Parts: sequence; C-alpha cells; structure tokens
Amino acid sequence: MDLGANFAAKLEPFLLMAKSAKGAAAAKLIHDATSAPGVYVFSELLAMPSVQELGKSEQHEPYLSLLQLFAYKTYQDYVQHQDKLPALNPAQIMKLKHLSIVSLAAERRILPYSDLLRVLDMPTVRELEDLVIDAIYLDVVRGKLDQKEAQFEVEYTMGRDLEPGKLESILAALQNWTETTSAVLATLDVKIESIAAQTAAKKASNEEYEKVLYTTLKDVSEKAKEKGGVKRGSNRGDGGPSAEKDGVPMDVDDMPEPTKGKNRKASQEAVPKQRKRNKI
Repeated sequence: MDLGANFAAKLEPFLLMAKSAKGAAAAKLIHDATSAPGVYVFSELLAMPSVQELGKSEQHEPYLSLLQLFAYKTYQDYVQHQDKLPALNPAQIMKLKHLSIVSLAAERRILPYSDLLRVLDMPTVRELEDLVIDAIYLDVVRGKLDQKEAQFEVEYTMGRDLEPGKLESILAALQNWTETTSAVLATLDVKIESIAAQTAAKKASNEEYEKVLYTTLKDVSEKAKEKGGVKRGSNRGDGGPSAEKDGVPMDVDDMPEPTKGKNRKASQEAVPKQRKRNKI
C-alpha cells in the first residue's frame, strides 16, 4: 500500500457529518477531525459548504482558519498566529508537527536535528527522535534517523493539501524539472553515442593491428624456414659429401689423414701392460 493511502478513508466519517453540521456543530467537527488519529488530509472537508460558511461568522471563523492551518501550513505558522486561533490539545500539536516535517521534507531530503529542534520547538533530541519515530509508524514519512550525523534522512513522505494560489508555482517547478530532465537525457544520449563511436574505432584499430601483426609474423616464419632449408641441404658442386671445420665448409677428401706410427705407438701405450704370473 502506498504511503498515506488510507488517510482519505479516515476522513470519510467527518465528510458525512459535515453535510448536516452547521455553525457550532461544524466548528466542533473541525476540532474533532484535527484531533482524530490517522486523519492527515483535509482538503475535502475544507471544501464542504457548511465549513466554508464558518468564514462568515466572527465567532466561528477561527475554526476555519484552524482547518486551513492543518491543511497546508506548519507549526511555526501556528506559533505566529496562535492568538487568533483556538488553543490546541496535545494530539493536535503532535499532528501539526508531523505535518510540518512533511513540509520540510518537500524542500530537502536531509533534515538536521538542529533545524528540526528549532522549527518544531522540541526541548531535547530524545523527544525529537520520538516524534519522528511516531511519524514513521503512522506512515506520514519514511526515512532513517542518523544519530551519528545528527540528521533525519528522508526517503518518502505523504502529500499535503495544496494551498490556494500555489498551483501555478507547482506547475512552474514541474515544467522546470521536465526541461532539466530532458537536457540531461539529451546530454547522456550524446555521450553514449560518442562512447559507442570510440569503442567501434578502437575495435577496428585493434583488428587492423592484429592483421598486420599476423602478416608480419607469417613472413618472418616463412623466411626462417627458407634459410633453414638451404643450410641443411647444401652440397659440394660434384655431389660428394662435405663437412665443416671451424665453421668453414670443407670436402671430406681434404680432411687430414691420421699420422702413422706415432699415433699407433701412442695407442699401444694407452693399453695397460698385463702383469706376468709367477710360475710355480
């Protein structure tokens, strides 16, 4: 269920009673509606003819102003004009402070404790945190209390009634938001196209580089094979066997013959003489 989706249902009994309430009864109905748990929207009640007629009576006009206060104003507005408004009971004060948090959250997402303490006239941080926790449980706001940073991080809030004359400013803000969003999306599209073009160019460059590298390696490999084949297959002009000495090619016929005699004697001396056995 969406945040605050049941608030309209909580107001329904008061709308039924307002159809027949007049004068003092309508004034009491406003007092009861602003005190009732779970009632946080008042535009439909405010639009009832019997409620609007209270503005014509000097005695009951403050109750119409009270209903307007709960519809779209804040606790600070009550403090500034409380001499012209009926006195509030504790339930009404707490509800008006909850609605004030909603109004503050519409302006910024991070609400420092220092600002909340001042605007809501809370004596201690502990009481302020209890007030915010109550608002969260009542589905008025959603968020997280950050005690380390001393702030309330707002995630979502219910919507408040729209004050007369504010529709134009809301539409202007929405129009400005739409134009800003469109400009950001256009910038992102250009950036995405640029990145795609750069990626394609880089890919083509890499493919060309790999192609040239492959061709070069293939040529080097073929030349190496050709050189190796010539060296292994080299022969004398007359077809006879050949050999190398100290890296210089030479024919087998040119190789020196072993020296006779001297080498033979050396080979005989290399064989150890056998000891003669003693004859018995």
